[in-house]
Amino acid sequence: MLLLIVWIVAVVLALVVLGAIAYGLLGAAGRLRREMEAAERDARPLLAQIEAAQAAAEARDRASAES
Repeated sequence: MLLLIVWIVAVVLALVVLGAIAYGLLGAAGRLRREMEAAERDARPLLAQIEAAQAAAEARDRASAES
């Protein structure tokens, strides 16, 4: 009977530990997702500027090649 109680306590303790690990991992994944979204929001204007500069350079190259 005592062995059964020990096994039940061990299983419950293992489940508590696994639950805490899962909770921590899900929280970290949520924080990482929010950080990635914020980084993308911060980088989007820079990417637009780079694309505009690239398009302008290509237009200049085409104009100089036609001349």
